Amino acid sequence: MAGETILIVDDGRENREFIREYILQPNGYHWLMAKDGKEALEVSAAHHPDLILLDYQMPRMNGVEMLRVMHEQGQNIPVILMTFYGSEEIAVEVYRLGVRDYVKKPFSIEEMLMAIERSLTEVRLRHEKDALTERLIQANRELQLRLQELNVLYSIGKSVTSVSDMELLLPRIVDAAVKITNAEEGFLHLVNGSELVCRAQKRHNLPRAVAVHHPVTDPISEHVIESRQPTILTPEQLKSRTAMSVACAPLILRQAVIGVLGVANLSKSAPIFTKHDSALLSALTDYAAIAIDNSRNLEVLTTTKDKEKAHIRTTFSRFVPPTVVDQVLDDPESLQLGGKRQELTVMFVDLRGYTAYSENLPPEKVVEMLNDYLSLAANVILSFGGTLDKYMGDGLMALFNAPHPQPNHMQQALEAAHMLHQATRELSTERGEDLAFSVGVSIGEAVVGYIGTDMAINYTAIGDVVNLTKRLQEAAKAGQTLIDGSIVERLGAFAQVNPLGELKLKGRQKQVQVYELGTLAAR
Repeated sequence: MAGETILIVDDGRENREFIREYILQPNGYHWLMAKDGKEALEVSAAHHPDLILLDYQMPRMNGVEMLRVMHEQGQNIPVILMTFYGSEEIAVEVYRLGVRDYVKKPFSIEEMLMAIERSLTEVRLRHEKDALTERLIQANRELQLRLQELNVLYSIGKSVTSVSDMELLLPRIVDAAVKITNAEEGFLHLVNGSELVCRAQKRHNLPRAVAVHHPVTDPISEHVIESRQPTILTPEQLKSRTAMSVACAPLILRQAVIGVLGVANLSKSAPIFTKHDSALLSALTDYAAIAIDNSRNLEVLTTTKDKEKAHIRTTFSRFVPPTVVDQVLDDPESLQLGGKRQELTVMFVDLRGYTAYSENLPPEKVVEMLNDYLSLAANVILSFGGTLDKYMGDGLMALFNAPHPQPNHMQQALEAAHMLHQATRELSTERGEDLAFSVGVSIGEAVVGYIGTDMAINYTAIGDVVNLTKRLQEAAKAGQTLIDGSIVERLGAFAQVNPLGELKLKGRQKQVQVYELGTLAAR
């Protein structure tokens, strides 16, 4: 017997007591009593019995009337109707109102017990079903919670391993700890030598954790570091503290404790942390320790790499164009012998009057003067996007449209030449000297790339346009820029030119139509 509660509804006191004393009580059932339908409805609404033994004939409200009210109210309680012989047609009628069985008066104990067991079988099955359903619902809740926790840990694992910036990484770890434990606050302390430093914290009045950096004195964290074990503190253990519950776990990396990850609940309504929360926190610290170590290693590697690149760039920019150095540092595989054919604007410059001027000067003064003028030329060319190919005594060679494409490379080269003459005049006046650059500019196809041997390599251009430009520069006077027809054909209204006729340039069989570059159009 399951100890179900049975409501006896009968206007006869002897019948009620007989059922109670000889049927229900000996067989372990609980009972309720009512002497008519109205009273039975009140008792049923208050106590929700598992079964009703209902007499048909009663004052105030008979059994059928009571059944109709129960049906209207949606009460789904099994009913056994107790009727006299000759009332079978009534039993058929009340089946429509939810009656499960009926017994004829007078009935024996065995007959009533059998009817009760038959009717309660459905009740018991329904109770078992409800209990099983509740267990399934609870199990599903637990499964969903565990799945959510695993998803959070998985997403945190992906998240922290993708972040290299410590200022972003540490708050993410704290937010994750708060989320998986349903905590109100969180913190992350890292060991820094002999002190403990708070690097991230989440306050209850803030939506997310923030990065911080200040030393802390925290006995709880110190205990976790010393014991190397997770710790849960209850309200009884935190009597002198503002928090109601605290959970902490050590961050262990290569057998060393590098910090403490903790969460806290402050309000009295918040739950106390459990061993399950502590286990989740410990699982998160495994991800956190690895991510912090990776971030530190990456930071050291990046710093070292940046220093090395800066040193290489500074050193080799003295020997090769800075743009070439940047290209090699960004793509070391590109540093291979060979070149490609492409259109270039080539410029040669040479300092006129240098030989005569330096004849009566000490070498130190000559070097100082030469460095000033060549530095000026280099800065002007670089400011217009040119690439310094090489220095040649008191002159230099520059390329435009290499190594990076320049849509207006010819115009940039001519503007650089124009600016170079202007800047040189100012410098020469300032120094009290009579020096100026001669400039040659031409455009054409050449092979540009790394030329030389495996032991010695230069970034330069090879082709007729290079030779032609050098000859144009040699033919130019101080303060003059000479160009050829390849430039003039593309000038349009960009600049004015002065035709100088055909000149026989050194090393060339055919004469070349040469022009002097005049003023440039305003841009």
